[in-house]
Order: sequence, then structure tokens, then C-alpha cells
Amino acid sequence: MQTADVPDVHAAFLARAMPRLQAEPRFVGVAAAGSYASGSMDEFSDLDLIIAVEPAFIAAVTDERHRIAAALGPLVAAFTGEHVGEPRVLICLYGADGVNAPLHVDLKFVSLPDIAVRVDDPVVLWERDGRLSAVLQTTAARYPMPDLPWIEARFWVWVHYAALKIGRGELFEAGDFLAFLRAQVLGPLALMEAGARPTGVRRIEAVAPSRAAQLRETVVTHDRAACIRGLYAAVEMYRSLRRSVGAGDVVENEAAAQTAMRYLAEIAAR
Repeated sequence: MQTADVPDVHAAFLARAMPRLQAEPRFVGVAAAGSYASGSMDEFSDLDLIIAVEPAFIAAVTDERHRIAAALGPLVAAFTGEHVGEPRVLICLYGADGVNAPLHVDLKFVSLPDIAVRVDDPVVLWERDGRLSAVLQTTAARYPMPDLPWIEARFWVWVHYAALKIGRGELFEAGDFLAFLRAQVLGPLALMEAGARPTGVRRIEAVAPSRAAQLRETVVTHDRAACIRGLYAAVEMYRSLRRSVGAGDVVENEAAAQTAMRYLAEIAAR
């Protein structure tokens, strides 16, 4: 990504932070992942930095992450990323500095050899003696793709579960479950169909607008009839996507589908 393409707030942070990171002898290199690497940054993007650490010092650096982050700018909050399955990431919010807006920065501190296992190819911003690039060249990035048989084995049980919640009147729970289906099933399959990375529902409005219109039908209010309509819409969209991206390799579990849909129809009729 060209420097000219980096928004001002991100460029200002990098200009301030990079000399400080380069001055730390325990660091081997710094790379940028996410929207920086894909060339799709805008003013609303996070900045995802991977900091390669000499293996002998990874434990010490992990203990010092907050101090290191605080030295890079006006840090106002930071916490580790267990909730997204990545405890190595320190999720940081840097405050506005009078010129630039607040900035979300993810600092991922990784032992140098472990950088070989990754979901995308980051852009190396700085390294010692080409060592970070050398590790990246040993393997290919692998982003986890949706497992259609795995989804099919669960989907109809999920539909029945959502129908149960609607039947009991737990409409917040039903709405949350439709959000789960959007993020874990419908969004990823729609993005995969469009040839994009299946990252939940991210950027789906731009990448797959027709599917986004369908997805909108699964967004519900706290209303019983709306939840029922949203669940039917989720089922219809799933079946359409399964036919499209499954290429006939995934066969519907007819017994489970019929059981779930009969129960949903019963709930809808009450």
C-alpha cells in the first residue's frame, strides 16, 4: 500500500510509533495486516500491526504490552483479545490529539517463527536483516473457509432452537440468534459466493449488495411476527446460498429440515 493511500490519522500514528518500535532490540520487524494489506483503508479502518519478537523475549514482551502500547501515543484504553480468540492481540484506543481523530489499533505481539501461521499476507513495514520476510516466505496464508457439511449438520437444529425462543416469547434471544446466523452462516457464505473473504458480514453491503438486501430481511424488531418472518427469510437465504456455493456437494438433511420447519410453522400458526 502506498503511503499516499493511508489516511492521515493512520499515517500520523505510524510516523510516531515506528521509530519507537524500531528502537526496541527485542523486536525483529513490524508488519501491517487487514485493510492496510488489502489496500482498502479508509478513515474508519482499524490499524492492524503485527510485531515480530525474538523468541527468547516473547514472554517478557507479553508482560510489557501495555507499557509498550502506551509509549506509542495517547493511549486511553487497552485490553487483550480473548473475546475474539486471539489473546496475543492488544486492542488499543488512542485518543484524539487535537488534529487527528481517535484511532483503534490492534497490536499483535508474535514470536518470529509463529508468524508463519497466518490468515493473510501482511505488508512488512520494517524488519531486521530480512528475517520477517524470510519467515513469511516459508508458508502460504490460509484463511478459514466456511465448512458447508459442518453448517448443514447444525443448521436445522439452530432453526428449531430459534423457533423455541419465539414460542416462549424470548424475542431478544430470537433476535440475537438471527444475528448469530448472519455472522456465522449467511454472511460468510454470501461473501464466499462473491469471491470475497468470508469475514462475517463485513463490507457485505458493498461486496454483495443483492445478498445484503436478502440479509436485511433477517434483521428484526422486538416483535413475534417479525421474528418469525426473519427466521423464514434466514432459511430461504441459506438454502439459496447452499445451492450456489455448495455446487451440489452438500445434501440437505431432509429429516432435520422437515422437523424444524414443521415446528416453525406450528409456532407461526399459534
